[in-house]
Amino acid sequence: MASAEYTIDELARAAGTTVRSLRVYHERGVLPSPEVRGRTGFYGPEHLNRVATISRLLDRGIKLNGIRELLEAWDRGDDLGDILGVIEPDASPEIEPSSDDTIAATELAERYSNVPHGLARVVGLGLYEPVDAATYRVVDAKLVRVVEQLTGVGLPAEEILADLEKMRTDCDRIARRVVELFQRTAWTRYSDSERTPDDLAHLTDQLTATRSIAVQTATELVERSIGKYLEGDTELTEALAQG
Repeated sequence: MASAEYTIDELARAAGTTVRSLRVYHERGVLPSPEVRGRTGFYGPEHLNRVATISRLLDRGIKLNGIRELLEAWDRGDDLGDILGVIEPDASPEIEPSSDDTIAATELAERYSNVPHGLARVVGLGLYEPVDAATYRVVDAKLVRVVEQLTGVGLPAEEILADLEKMRTDCDRIARRVVELFQRTAWTRYSDSERTPDDLAHLTDQLTATRSIAVQTATELVERSIGKYLEGDTELTEALAQG
């Protein structure tokens, strides 16, 4: 199956940003050039992922110059530990759960020393953000705990981060659909109403219900799909039945 291709307008829509922002990213050296055919530039999934990473880093307050340095190191194949002057250890210790809000750059580098571009990837995923050259801050404690729990039962961190990157993109699409549904229905009706206090209260109730039900529905559908795929693996099912 051929990879998706986007013009600059299509890439902007898919990434939830503007063409102007994409042009700025090009000018600042954080977004690679597209493949030009004829007079049109075509972007691929790697560009979409790069824009998503840039957006997350910008949301964390990191400037484009800093983002360029991080991404250049990533593209060169360097680990961000090299930029920070972190010496890679001979062995990677097991990731231990921590309730601290900050973590030393050296410790974080050690945790993900067996993961290519480990520091860049956890920053790009929004799990941590750099405070300075020596310190990182936990940004998403819930997802950090998820990663730690999965590595704690023996799953490799590299595989976990790779799937988390894909799942974040999938979840973003689902969330966008839910918001668009709310905008097409509840928000449109409110916009056409007299916007009385009762109308606003009703809109607020609809938003609360939409968010809650959307999360419950997504959880239920994912759980059903996991069960379906597990049941479809005959060898796995037979092995578990013997336990």
